[in-house]
Amino acid sequence: MIQMDWKKVHCYVFAAAFAVTAPVAVVLPSTAMAQNRTLPDFTDLVEQVGPSVVNIRTLEKVTPRVGPDSSGQEEMIEFFKRFGLPAPNIPRQAPQPRRPQQQEEEHPRGVGSGFVLTADGLIMTNAHVIEGADEVVVTLTDKREFKAKIIGADKRSDVAIVKIDATGLPAVKVGDVSRLKVGEWVMAIGSPFGLDNSVTAGIVSAKQRDTGDYLPFIQTDVAINPGNSGGPLINMRGEVVGINSQIYSRSGGSMGISFAIPMDEAVRVSEQLRATGRVSRGRIGVQIDQVTKEVAESIGLGKPLGALVRAVEAGSPADKAGVEAGDIITRFEGKTVEKSSDLPRMVGGTKPGTRSTLTVFRRGVNKELTVTIAEIDADKPVKKSADKEEKPKLSSAGQALGLAVSDLPDALKKELKIKGGVKVDAATEAAARAGLREGDVITQIANVEVNNVRDFENAVTKLDKSKAVNLLFRRGEWAQYALIRPVR
Repeated sequence: MIQMDWKKVHCYVFAAAFAVTAPVAVVLPSTAMAQNRTLPDFTDLVEQVGPSVVNIRTLEKVTPRVGPDSSGQEEMIEFFKRFGLPAPNIPRQAPQPRRPQQQEEEHPRGVGSGFVLTADGLIMTNAHVIEGADEVVVTLTDKREFKAKIIGADKRSDVAIVKIDATGLPAVKVGDVSRLKVGEWVMAIGSPFGLDNSVTAGIVSAKQRDTGDYLPFIQTDVAINPGNSGGPLINMRGEVVGINSQIYSRSGGSMGISFAIPMDEAVRVSEQLRATGRVSRGRIGVQIDQVTKEVAESIGLGKPLGALVRAVEAGSPADKAGVEAGDIITRFEGKTVEKSSDLPRMVGGTKPGTRSTLTVFRRGVNKELTVTIAEIDADKPVKKSADKEEKPKLSSAGQALGLAVSDLPDALKKELKIKGGVKVDAATEAAARAGLREGDVITQIANVEVNNVRDFENAVTKLDKSKAVNLLFRRGEWAQYALIRPVR
């Protein structure tokens, strides 16, 4: 009887549970669909995009050394001489008869990946894959090999274009990077360690990752290894959204952090390479740094944004436009400069000769300036300031800040291209802790311009000793802010 009662109870409970859960069961198909979306089958994508991925081998020409010679003996004798040791008595070999000059041989240099950009044979890859190569060999998935011609390579973006003599090739579809989402599934095809057409998959870990001067990279956890460089990063629609370019690794192999060049940036670079063989970028001639939260609050900017101008190159577009060291560039062509790394990308992507607007934050107010973009060139070395004039009298007006200052010599004003300021002759206590040192030039205190020692004294006497004060100073051609808490 007891057993029968338990069965009845069990049946009642089961029926009740079924009655309660039955209406909810309609959501299960959508849950299953969600699981299918998050655990995709990549086989169709591999069949679709795989034929467009190529293996790239690079060769270098080497002249072989023929026959024994005495170079090894000479190197050993030189080694002992360098360390002041007596050279061993090595019997010299008889000179070898002169042999005819040997022809250069082609030796393997490296292996990478690439993908077909156009049906008539344009291949996209990384610039570092083909750098220094005497010959580039492209192998298709059908095992056909072609010697490729280098159309152009851009080291700054790490994008290169090569051309093979073929037609009817399966070109990739280029995807819209703006639609790419963090957490989205992506796939890579390439030749890691020379293993052709290897497929790996993962998700997008982050976008707009700052690891380069001109490109915001896509970060993924797709397994990328040496040899994958130049291969495509593919979304679930079978579109190429990036070029696998870099990895973060302590071992040389994949550690789950890899970076891809966004395809929209790569296409812009490739168009210039195809047209002229090189990439033209804009420049305005400033050295910049980040704006910290402390500096932003102390100068009245509010939140930390923009790019702090630490130096302005003499005669540069920024110099002609009136940009000053210590300015915060907050907008370029009406677009907000959220962080300092945004500015080189904005300016670099602007055609040289274009007249553009800059918004700078200077001494508590915003100013609009017009600058004519120049073409980027090699960075000029920063000259060190040198004060060759007689040292003026020291001022003790800045004792509360731990500073002794003096008026600027005319030669230093001319060299730094500034109207005035005071030179730091000694920095102790609070000033030293804030990072100031002898030779620095102070141009502002608490957003007040300082042209000479008198201005400096007046500004110091008005300071609130209970609050930290911001100073703008120059070190050579570099400008930066320091926060000092005055001694009470």
